[in-house]
Amino acid sequence: MDIITHQTIDTALCGRPLQVENGHSRVELLTTSVMAADQSGLVHGGFIFSLADYAAMLAVNHPNVVLGSAEVKFVKPVRVNVTVTAEARIESIQGKKTVVNVTVNDGVDAVFQGIFTCFIPSRHVLDNS
Repeated sequence: MDIITHQTIDTALCGRPLQVENGHSRVELLTTSVMAADQSGLVHGGFIFSLADYAAMLAVNHPNVVLGSAEVKFVKPVRVNVTVTAEARIESIQGKKTVVNVTVNDGVDAVFQGIFTCFIPSRHVLDNS
């Protein structure tokens, strides 16, 4: 399936799509030292959230999709130089509202879980016409 949303995103920071199908995506991110929050190599949670958000957007895969809200849980810390994979699946669609379930794992354990509420407005959110 062609990716028609978030086409200019930096995959080094948000993840590289592995699979994009109708209502489902898998996105992989190799964490790097620029993502470290401290000297121990703890990856800042914002990068994990960004990966999960990107996976949710790809599961919806609409040019105008935006995130309305997210209910998330950071389950386990992530270290630098670990590859994490986000799996996103659409749970429900009600009009312009789409709810996406996202899990991020480190190859062994879940490190993040979230419910992302996405909206598809009739035009791009920055379109003032």
